[in-house]
Amino acid sequence: MADIRTADYVIVGGGSAGCVLANRLSADPTARVILLEAGKWDKHPFIHMPAGFLPLMQSGVLDWGYSSEPQKRLGNRVLFLPRGKVIGGSSAINGMVYFRGDESDYDQWAQLGNPGWSYADCLPFFIRSEGRKSGPREGHGSDGPLNTLRHGVHHPLSKAFVEAAQQMGLPWNDDLNYGGQYGVGETDSTMLGNRRCSAADAYLHPARKRKNLKVITEARALRVVIEKGRATGVEYTAEGGVHVIHADREVILSGGAVNSPQLLQLSGVGDPDHLKPLGITVTRELKGVGRNLQDHPAMTVKQLCTQPITLLSQTGPITSALQVARYFVTGGGPAAYHGGEAQMLVKTRPDIVAPDLQYFMTNILYTNNGRTIIDRHGFMTYFTLQRPGSRGTVKIRVADPAAPPAIDLNYFEDPNDIDTIREGIRISRRLFAQAAFDPYRGQEYQPGAAVQSDEDLDAYIRSEVTSNYHLSCTCKMGNDPLAVVDATLRVRGLEGLRVIDASIMPRVVSGNTNAPTIMIAEKGAQMIIDGTKAAA
Repeated sequence: MADIRTADYVIVGGGSAGCVLANRLSADPTARVILLEAGKWDKHPFIHMPAGFLPLMQSGVLDWGYSSEPQKRLGNRVLFLPRGKVIGGSSAINGMVYFRGDESDYDQWAQLGNPGWSYADCLPFFIRSEGRKSGPREGHGSDGPLNTLRHGVHHPLSKAFVEAAQQMGLPWNDDLNYGGQYGVGETDSTMLGNRRCSAADAYLHPARKRKNLKVITEARALRVVIEKGRATGVEYTAEGGVHVIHADREVILSGGAVNSPQLLQLSGVGDPDHLKPLGITVTRELKGVGRNLQDHPAMTVKQLCTQPITLLSQTGPITSALQVARYFVTGGGPAAYHGGEAQMLVKTRPDIVAPDLQYFMTNILYTNNGRTIIDRHGFMTYFTLQRPGSRGTVKIRVADPAAPPAIDLNYFEDPNDIDTIREGIRISRRLFAQAAFDPYRGQEYQPGAAVQSDEDLDAYIRSEVTSNYHLSCTCKMGNDPLAVVDATLRVRGLEGLRVIDASIMPRVVSGNTNAPTIMIAEKGAQMIIDGTKAAA
């Protein structure tokens, strides 16, 4: 017999969105809130050390361990897709880049049939969430929970990157997060001093002492309980048993672009042609569940360095151990920041509304998603396609919550995607050819100077492209046949059930997805609070 308990709100997923919701909804002392998280508490010391994101990614110790389906346009390569399985979710293991995306992203959401989601509508929730520590600035918040700061541009190679971008004709942009993305500028980071500021640090830990908030870790959701067209609770496993939480008001899915559609499908919400052959009873037909998957493909151009000034010298086992020890003793040293000092946003065509490529300067050479360091002094551009045309899917394979779903990124379904990335390689080469890199430029390491034709560049791209881990859009918001939630984030055709996370994006924002996900959760929480007040 399942153990049954009751709450007003049951939130599934303790990542970026779930932490926000747990804080904001439990601020009402009369609201009983339970948060379920499949991972453990965020006690691993590398979470809080900024440079710890690389060893966490390499080890996978706080990760779901997902990989893509073999990608048919990439020679059947399987791509690494890290997703955080820990309180704080992917905000506990990501690269700490705070980047909102372009204003036009949100205006497009509204134009696609989502009233209340224009940039003007979303900006107040970005401001509400942000606690900017680099001084007050228009369009930013200074007292929000999510701390952000800038380290400045200090490394010689980062300075060369900024100078070269300007030599190439790009303007200096003093704020890539407000007033337009185009140009080169400093990176904003989700950090407080020398520590990562995850969504758990920002939102959940300050709320943990509230008597009306309960967090249950190592709890795997099995299904949403749906009765007569209403979500009434969540069935989950924890401590070796099966339990049910009854939700008097709402069940909120915040598992992200993989786990939210997975749980809907396990609960019978999705495409009958997919679910019925798996033996799952359909509780609500919504053919868009798990479709419309979008991501930012990532590519590198690697250049050897003629001076031994790269971060390679910090990666040896003894040196790394000493730097980790230095950080935990003094709080300083290379481990105290993530290294992404500057970024560059460019347009590959003058007629497009906003930049379609985002570049970071990386002062070390690596491959295999950072899990393999190349033992040569060098630097590289790491750039991503901001507005992909390709669409993938997330589908459960079997009616087993413990089985990972099939994640098909479907890269380069739209041939324009590879065309844009190819142009991105040529832009990288022009950047490295600028005078600012004269003191450091060795030979091109990859793809190599001999790789020039479209055909050869495409072969390199197909062999090297990776995910930038920005999976989104699989429970998209809208009112078209593939929409899963409406503009209030309610699952269409069901009562008492919402999805609030990156999966509700109709189209992926042109930037890193953590800050927008937190904004979505802030806005979603306010919708719930306002609806509760209106009904009272």
